[in-house]
Amino acid sequence: MRRILGSFALSAMALVMLALIVRAEDKAEKIPLDKIPKPIKDAIDGRFPGAEVASVEKEKEDGKIVFDVELKHKGRKYEMDILEDGTIIEIEKEIALKDVPEVITKAILAKYPKATIKEVMEVNEVKGKKETPKNYEATIDVDGKKQEVVVSLDGKSVKKEGEK
Repeated sequence: MRRILGSFALSAMALVMLALIVRAEDKAEKIPLDKIPKPIKDAIDGRFPGAEVASVEKEKEDGKIVFDVELKHKGRKYEMDILEDGTIIEIEKEIALKDVPEVITKAILAKYPKATIKEVMEVNEVKGKKETPKNYEATIDVDGKKQEVVVSLDGKSVKKEGEK
């Protein structure tokens, strides 16, 4: 019996260790601004010359290394996802609240009637130099709690970020 319990305990410990290792690999790593890899810096400068980079994080998404970049360019907030070879795969553009399409605002307030919309980003998939709108991401405040929601282009789907 002791052997079985000991074996079970070792197996459980191994699973816990594996989970911690996997979780550590998934964790985003902040990159100091003076240590941004050249392909990433070149991609930023090529698309947004003179941009003020606020932060860069390196993470693993779907088995690929992706750099998540937050920046300001000509007074507007942007976020970029860039593969480690410098390929831009996504650009999010801040939209002034007065310019958010009415269908998006109505969809958010229909699902969250007590919400205050704080920020809206248009999410664009990038292929080469072509940007194609994919959806909107909105930061909302509901009863003092900030949430991020993803809204389809037509406003028919509003989900919490990460929700399927």
